[in-house]
Amino acid sequence: MMTRFGSRLFDHAFVRSGPIRWLVVGGALLIAAIAIGSVLMAQNFRERALRNSSRELENTVLLLAHHFDQQLQDFAVIQKDFVDHVRTTGIRTVEDYRKRLAGEDVHRMLRSKIEALPYIGGVNIIDAEGNLINSSTAWPAPKVNVADRAYFRTFKYDPYSPDVLIEPLHSRISGAWTVLIVRRIVGPNGEFLGVVGRGIEPANFEKFFASVVLGEGATISMLHRDGTLLARYPHSSELMGRNFKNGTSAQQRVFGLDHFAGRFMSPVDGEDRLISSRALPHFPILMMATTTRASALTDWREQIGILISVAASSALAIAGVLIAVVRKLLEQHRLSRERLTLEKQRLDRAVNNMTQGLLLFDAEQRLVVCNQRYLEMYGLSAEIVKPGSSFHDIIAHRKATGSFTGDIDDYVVRVLKGVHTRNSMVVDTSDGRSIHILNEPLTDGGWVATHEDITERRRIEERITHLAHYDALTDLPNRTMFHEHLREELAAVGSDEQIAVHYIDIDEFKGVNDALGHLVGDELLKSIAASLRRCAGPADFVARLGGDEFAIVQSAVTSLDQVNELVARVFAAIRAPFDCMGHHLTTDASIGIALAPEHGTALDQVLKNADMAMYAAKSAGRRTYRFFEPEMDAKIRESRQLESDLRHAIAQGRRDGGLEVYYQPCLSLKDDRITGCEALVRWRHPARGMVSPAEFIPIAEDTGLINEIGEWVLATACRDAANWPDDIRLAVNVSPVQFKSGTLALKIMAALAASNLPASRLELEITEAVLIRDDDTALAILHQLRAIGVRIALDDFGTGYSSLSYLHRFPFDKIKIDRCFVDDIGGPDGSASIVQAVVNLAAARRMTTTAEGVETEEQQRLLRALGCSEMQGYLFSAAKPADKVLELFALHRSRLAQRGGAKARRPRGELGRTSVVGTAAFPEAFLETYNACLLETLFQGVSRAMKANGQVVDGHAQIGRDELPRLTTEVHPSDHFGMLRLQQG
Repeated sequence: MMTRFGSRLFDHAFVRSGPIRWLVVGGALLIAAIAIGSVLMAQNFRERALRNSSRELENTVLLLAHHFDQQLQDFAVIQKDFVDHVRTTGIRTVEDYRKRLAGEDVHRMLRSKIEALPYIGGVNIIDAEGNLINSSTAWPAPKVNVADRAYFRTFKYDPYSPDVLIEPLHSRISGAWTVLIVRRIVGPNGEFLGVVGRGIEPANFEKFFASVVLGEGATISMLHRDGTLLARYPHSSELMGRNFKNGTSAQQRVFGLDHFAGRFMSPVDGEDRLISSRALPHFPILMMATTTRASALTDWREQIGILISVAASSALAIAGVLIAVVRKLLEQHRLSRERLTLEKQRLDRAVNNMTQGLLLFDAEQRLVVCNQRYLEMYGLSAEIVKPGSSFHDIIAHRKATGSFTGDIDDYVVRVLKGVHTRNSMVVDTSDGRSIHILNEPLTDGGWVATHEDITERRRIEERITHLAHYDALTDLPNRTMFHEHLREELAAVGSDEQIAVHYIDIDEFKGVNDALGHLVGDELLKSIAASLRRCAGPADFVARLGGDEFAIVQSAVTSLDQVNELVARVFAAIRAPFDCMGHHLTTDASIGIALAPEHGTALDQVLKNADMAMYAAKSAGRRTYRFFEPEMDAKIRESRQLESDLRHAIAQGRRDGGLEVYYQPCLSLKDDRITGCEALVRWRHPARGMVSPAEFIPIAEDTGLINEIGEWVLATACRDAANWPDDIRLAVNVSPVQFKSGTLALKIMAALAASNLPASRLELEITEAVLIRDDDTALAILHQLRAIGVRIALDDFGTGYSSLSYLHRFPFDKIKIDRCFVDDIGGPDGSASIVQAVVNLAAARRMTTTAEGVETEEQQRLLRALGCSEMQGYLFSAAKPADKVLELFALHRSRLAQRGGAKARRPRGELGRTSVVGTAAFPEAFLETYNACLLETLFQGVSRAMKANGQVVDGHAQIGRDELPRLTTEVHPSDHFGMLRLQQG
């Protein structure tokens, strides 16, 4: 029964919607096709099942016929052999037959034949009177007489009987049905001598039948050609020996054919059966196999069940999908109508709220749609401008309201002439606005017109155009406009004049930004830009290239005096004090100048040359200017080649690329112990030899390669220092660039862990530049390293900003006094007071001090007197490779030990007699330390000297250590505590 929803669905599908109607019809046809196909397939499966079953029966009877024919032929061969034996032995009479074949030798002969064919069974010999005279199964033969058997009487009394008979009968021995196969034996004159035969119980056949049973309801039978049942499976005693040839004509016909396959009602159980029979080729026996039609169709019924289930499921699924699709389509149709209504409402709102005025006209020039924005844009009345109004009437209304100032007829004609193609125009209104009108033609002959107020957009575009060519901060022309102007000037330069390109870089501007902030820096740049405008000539072009770089293109230059005068004005303008947000600032500049066409005619070449000249001015100490020279290009190329070689060296592997780590020891001024070594990187260039760090370290810092170099130096130095004595620390320089990576602390921890070097033995040397650039971040990293035990030293103290706040904010372990303060420490106006102040400051903060670049004993003496903790320099030792510094440790410890022993053995007066030739005499205290330290070295040196003077015995210098005080030594700072020139005193 169709529900109310189904009725409504059907009505919608078939009455109101054509496509849905066809969808339903198609679905119904598909279901009908599935049903018809299922029926046809079921019939096909049924016929195929019957054919398969019939074929199986035929194959079975063929197999059985061949099998039993072969077995029976084997027995026939034995019978023939026995007949031949009778004839060859000359048996002619019945008596002779009975006498000669009843012996035990014949029994053994029969038994031997049967043993070769075990499946044949026993063979019996019967005489002409029907008595059993011999048997292959028993000796002596049992007394059995078969003279009353039909087969015996047939052989004895019927001269035309066949030689072989097969007959089922009841066994007189077992009482069961037995199939008897017998052959007649006759004498030379044709008289009947006896019978040789075999009895086979049906159970033997039925056992084999059971092995090839065909399934439930199937039977296998062996019948005589006369219709007598010889054997059957399943076994039925009632049917054994029954003759089935007296049935219907169809049944009788089976026994007359060698092969039959068909179907009829069984005379045994009355069921409709498939039957297949086949006769044995050499015997009057028929093998028959049958099965019921129901059994043959068992698999078919299962297949039909599955087929019906699949077909029904498919039909139901199709019907369900069809209903769902129809329902969905109807729902979508409803939603589509609602959506269309909603979209129409939204479109009305969108049209009325769009920023552009919209007009839609039909082919008759009548208004179809007009939005609210159009009315507001021109101040028009909705009562006049409404659907149906003509285009001419609308323009006339605009004329009346004052928003249109032209001729109405001319304007209408001009617009209507071009509405067939897309066109646009910009008109200016009486109130100063710019309106962009776009006419878009429609296929029906009408058009759409949009009116957009682009007044503000025009202002913005003009502003963008200005910003694209002018700097936003200083309002000077930017790099793009500078290039365009210079390109024009290069193209127009006369033959007797030149163009001067001035590249101006403001010195130390970054320091202003860092110290005072970007607002003050921006104000300074604006002030400098204004000053450059004032000092430039009327034909000169001033531009800001970016950051703190400016440029001036000076045209019509006929002499270098003009260039020098402009440079002087620029320096005067830049060096004048500027008041920037309450800060009085003075600055300076480095200027590079390139002339065209003298220094090049191509734009890129002139700019590159000016840039190189500017960097030459910066390299010369800033606050100056330089003209471009060809040698500058060579230096730049050399610097780039050096950078390329350095990258290659790093890519090859630092050590394989020529980078090495040297170590310069640091000596305690208190007890002359080696307290540590500073790791210094050296580069052994394959072509240049040793490259100074002053050449490649700045390049590494500028390119960021210092990160890789620094990481390798740290790992290598930590690994080497792990083999040093425990009281000697390792000092490693850290570049400000390395602090930017953010992973410096992790890399240091990893290097310590990999080398097993205690953190307390590592000392990092940083400069004030690290703290100036990003002091908060740098201080955080330093505190992390200090927390794990790493010592921090402030290097080159006093050469930069020297902000004392850094010493207050971070507890440095050491301050290193730069060599510039050590060089003139002994002069009358020298730096001894500065060094003293630094030492006192460090002592107050519980820091040690290390003086760098100590090369003379006088410097060492003064530093010790001023209280400096340690010294470092060529006076003690230059930087050495890792293996050499280990030798230095051992030698220096040996000397200290010998000096301690010498103090205990020698009076101080003798040591005082040692003097320095060519220099001031050593102080007494220093001589004690010095002579004890160099005892072994002096001994070896004196030995060499005496050997040179011929005081040698057997190749050895003859001198005792107690004679050393009588020697006069000449010591020079470059001898580094051990390279001595000796004279005999």
